[in-house]
Parts: sequence; C-alpha cells; structure tokens
Amino acid sequence: MILPAPVALSSGLVAEIEEDRWVPGAIQLLVDGTPQSHVNLQDPSELFFEYIRRIGHVIDLFRLPGAPISALHLGGGAFTLPRYVEATRPGSRQQVVEIEGALVDLVREAAPLPRRASIRVRRGDARAALARLPAGMNGAMDLVVVDIFAGDRTPAHVSSVEFYELLRPLLAPGGLVVVNAADGAGMRFVRSQVATLSRLFGAVAAIAEPQVLKGRRFGNVVLVAAAAGGAAETGALRDADEPTGDAFATDGLDWLPRLLASGPHPARMLVGRELHEFARGAAIVTDATAVDSPAPARELFDRG
Repeated sequence: MILPAPVALSSGLVAEIEEDRWVPGAIQLLVDGTPQSHVNLQDPSELFFEYIRRIGHVIDLFRLPGAPISALHLGGGAFTLPRYVEATRPGSRQQVVEIEGALVDLVREAAPLPRRASIRVRRGDARAALARLPAGMNGAMDLVVVDIFAGDRTPAHVSSVEFYELLRPLLAPGGLVVVNAADGAGMRFVRSQVATLSRLFGAVAAIAEPQVLKGRRFGNVVLVAAAAGGAAETGALRDADEPTGDAFATDGLDWLPRLLASGPHPARMLVGRELHEFARGAAIVTDATAVDSPAPARELFDRG
C-alpha cells in the first residue's frame, strides 16, 4: 500500500496515515503521534478502538437493524463512523464536518469514501458550521455524533450548554446525540459534560470501562443523550420510584441493556440514580466557564 506523505495542519500539528501491521488492509490516522482513527478498508463494519465500538453498538441498536438513518458527524478523522453507518445501514444520508481541510485531503487520498455512499463532507469549525447547515436538516437527524479533538483534547467551545443547544433542533423524534469525552483522574470534565447534557436532553447515559468511570485511568467515555419524544417511538424504561423531571431517567433508551451486553468488556453503564450520583456537584458548562478537556499522558500513545 502506497500512503501519502504526512501533512501539516492549520493547528501546527502533523497528521499521517500508517498501515496497521496486524490487520491486512487497515490503516490508522495519527495526529502528532496520537491515534485518532482506525479503518479496516476491507471491512468497514469492523471497529477497532474501544470507544468507537461502543458508539457502533449504539448505531446498531437505536433504530431497526439495517434501516437507513440521517446522521451528522462533528469531527471527521478518517471517517470511521460514516463508513460504518454506510456498511451497516446502506442508503443512509450523512454529513461530516471537519475543520482541517488538509486532513480531509490526506484521508481521501489514502482511503477514498465509497462512491455509492451519500456522505457529504463540510470543511470548517463544527460550531460555526452548525449555523450554516440547510434548514431541511432541522428535526431530521436521527444521530449527531460529537467526536471533536484538536490533537488529543476537545476544544472548550464545543463542550458548553450553548453548543449543545445548537444540536437539539436538528434531532428527529427519538434522535440521539452521542459524545466521545476523554478524561482521567476525578472525571471532572466528563462529569461536567453529563451535567450539561442532562440540562438539555430527555435522558442521558454514560458508558465506559469501569476503571475509567472510576477515574483510575485516563480513557474515553461515551455519552448518549436522547431527544424528547424518544419514549413515544421506542417505549419508556423508568422505575416507578425513579426521580422525574430531569435527564437522569432513561425514557426513550429502552435498548440500553442490550448495549451494555454488546461490549466491549469489561463495561459499565451509568443511568438514573447512578448517573445522578456520578455528576453530583458538577457544574453545567457555559461558554464563559468552558475549558479544553485534559490531555492524556504522552506514554499512553508511545509506540516504542
């Protein structure tokens, strides 16, 4: 496989594509040495990174198997999830927003998107791009994936309540926002994201490896937020004595037990009271208080 040369991004970071030495036909995108995306070009339905596999299971379960969906991906990387949606839900309509034009060109040269796929790529800052989306997307998106990183950190301006408020009008009834949030000791960033999403959405769940949720090691937490109206479509799951009036319920997420069973393992999911306790004391993030997510220790990505 002949791969393109590394490229400099507008952020000053360097992006490169490398072959996966262990999986024939697979590639990996690195940004300043940090793994960002992995794609099996021979089988895009095979997902590699743990958090991506968890998001893949969300995509599998929240609508009828194989049915096309409308999806918006904020953060492109190597287009792993758009490729997965196309492979598992052919005929889906998807849009991707990626700020780094040089990255888009690099990935398209190394691993072109399937010709049959309805995937439109928009270049620009994710938050700014939301104001320029076609009006027809309002109320039409089954899925919005927020997987935005500048290097190894999520920028502050895409973590606030004002940012998430821009996503709500896009969602169809029963639609989901899925957020990849990375954090370490204390889980301060993730806990604040849970509190922020819970202010706006009908139900929220957090899924990760148990030691990550306990703040014992750095890792990715997948946050799932359901739009109001999900319960009418999929049925509600709420204990009779569960607190009402906030997003620590599970209305519209009746498929969550199957999600946890799907792995990867070990896995833990926080909903209801457990999620409420997890986020207790965490402040809702606003544009005035938002900060970048914490950076992981460099040795996490030391390739030797």
